[in-house]
Amino acid sequence: MSNNDYINIIGGGLAGSEAAWQAARRGLRVRLFEMRPNRATGAHRTGNLAELVCSNSLKSDDANSAPGLLKDELRAGGSLLLRLAREVAVPAGGALAVDREKFSALVTETLSNHPNIELRREEVAAINPDEITVIAAGPLASPALVSAIGGLTGERDLYFFDAISPIVDGETINYGAAFKAARYGKGGDDYVNCPMSKEEYDRFYDALVEAEKVKPHEGLSGAMEDEEKFFEGCLPIEEVARRGRDTLRFGPMKPVGLLDPRTGREPYACVQLRLENLMADAYNIVGFQCHIKYGEQKRVLRLIPGLENAEFIRFGQMHRNTYVCSPKLLRETLQMRERPRVLFAGQISGIEGYTEAMATGMIAGMNAARLARGLETSAPPRESAVGSLTFYLAHADAKNFQPANTTFALLPAIEPELRRRLKRKADRHRFQVERGLKAFDDWLAQIGEGDQATQAQTDQTAQTSQTAHPV
Repeated sequence: MSNNDYINIIGGGLAGSEAAWQAARRGLRVRLFEMRPNRATGAHRTGNLAELVCSNSLKSDDANSAPGLLKDELRAGGSLLLRLAREVAVPAGGALAVDREKFSALVTETLSNHPNIELRREEVAAINPDEITVIAAGPLASPALVSAIGGLTGERDLYFFDAISPIVDGETINYGAAFKAARYGKGGDDYVNCPMSKEEYDRFYDALVEAEKVKPHEGLSGAMEDEEKFFEGCLPIEEVARRGRDTLRFGPMKPVGLLDPRTGREPYACVQLRLENLMADAYNIVGFQCHIKYGEQKRVLRLIPGLENAEFIRFGQMHRNTYVCSPKLLRETLQMRERPRVLFAGQISGIEGYTEAMATGMIAGMNAARLARGLETSAPPRESAVGSLTFYLAHADAKNFQPANTTFALLPAIEPELRRRLKRKADRHRFQVERGLKAFDDWLAQIGEGDQATQAQTDQTAQTSQTAHPV
């Protein structure tokens, strides 16, 4: 039997499990590859599909939040994983949290018993670009799979180490202390600058080097990894600081070429924030990738003048990761530009977060099914949460590409005139949520992928599928 009779899904995590479901529910036959438990990783504990390694929280369930919008879109798209998550939910205030063991066991049982899904417990070491394949490996992909992906993408487009700096909500920056300017006056007001006196710098430095670090996940079992060894080009800021008290002042906090408008002089040290590409009113703290616990980061970073009351859209982190440089490689449909029968989903595509993995899996599975049925693939609308994710993956600055998760800052900015009328942040967020969900629902209907249309597709091919895969 030809391999082209199947859609291949590589990786049984959140993205791969959702992608398999989305293709199978449309009547397509799926081979879902998961190497566990035959090949272990240093982080997973079981061989179950969709195992949650870190937190058991799927973030806010508030309908007026960005994670809430993404969940509403998953629901509209017929997500299996979101439905099962609600079945095994545990009390978590305003968040959706799950009993992780029950959740992964339920996903495994559901997919293993699906007549259109063949679960293959084996490591994938080669990828045929002529077969419809969704690559949904997580950050701990096996060396053999990493090598195969590198053969498709080119090794320069495959990252092996995360270097993510914190992102600040621009509305919480104190411009009484901070100022906008580019170094030496070149490039306009491209950066927000937080100047420091010697006393402020010393206080920040002492807090930074004393802050409690995070121990990252180990890699694959048996891998030779030393978590105290970092690439020189992406050292954690606390490691730079430990090389000497003034190293930061000659590195990411150098003040040269910047004049504090309050004093007319160059500050003793300066932290720079750069506007995020494709994000509205969100600023990246330049060069501040770090290995510090989130609570400690918040405490230390709020010692920076101008960030005393800052809210953080994302905290900095550094850990072993594997993800492609999506802006060079992927379309908004999650297909490779040069090899359109190969799609990416989940962390390997350059996203962060559980629901983000589910959402990209949903889109990849949907488009893999459309390819198999001879239909044109389609990208979700930019106004939607998942559409903003896929837009970011396809169009972010390739030179500075970093993984992203769903925030209001990633959604399209509200038009200035409307923003002036919507004075309260809650009203602006409500508008973005309503606009995004309507756009997503309209898109599903337009391309014939709403629940009723999907059920019709499944009914049309059910008899054939059950003959090929008797229950």
